[in-house]
Amino acid sequence: MAAIVTGLIPILRTAVDTTTAYKCRSLWFGFLCIRLVVLFVAEMPWYKLDSDFSCNATQDICTRACFNQHFNKPVVMAWNFLFVLLILSVLLMELFASHLRSTAQKRSSRQVKTAVELEDAGKTVSAAESERPVKLVIDLHKDRGTMGFYLLSTMLRIMVEVWFICVLLSWNLPKINEGPFECKSAICADVHVCVVRAAAEKRMSIYALASVSGMVVFTSLLFCLYSVYHYLCGC
Repeated sequence: MAAIVTGLIPILRTAVDTTTAYKCRSLWFGFLCIRLVVLFVAEMPWYKLDSDFSCNATQDICTRACFNQHFNKPVVMAWNFLFVLLILSVLLMELFASHLRSTAQKRSSRQVKTAVELEDAGKTVSAAESERPVKLVIDLHKDRGTMGFYLLSTMLRIMVEVWFICVLLSWNLPKINEGPFECKSAICADVHVCVVRAAAEKRMSIYALASVSGMVVFTSLLFCLYSVYHYLCGC
């Protein structure tokens, strides 16, 4: 639980930053928080995967060889790597928004400088106008370039989530759905029967992660269609 809180703090801190706002910003950060919690819970049944794998082999080296042969593709590391890519797809728009905010701050500084010059010239400028903090609200109606960049970050998010679902359903799930299976490794001449314990919990963790990813893909696709129809087509 401490790991969840540690991971949520920077995400929530960025999400509540009110200096930048754009469409569905809180939604995307909310999905990141949900994914982080589900990922933490889903990884629990996989922490002791090597001890959950057992064979009727007399030598431990044969069991280890069968384990490497059966789980020949990464599990937890692949999940964590794709979660990092998902964070990057969200932060891509944040970096672009930071650039727009920096530009707005420079523009505001020039306005303040102009206001000071007008005051020196004897003209009255209100304090609210000269000291007003910059709050950037990105209007996707005005700039098609910004809208295109926003759609790009959303499409990258969809690609990462689809990739993640493929990893779950084609890499991980078949390895757990198999019942007792025979294994013959190169270093052991005998054929051994192996089994993976706690298969139900591992399957449930895969289904939970795939469900959350499917929800993100569905929501992102709906928003892409809405954005093209509402912002780009002007309907």
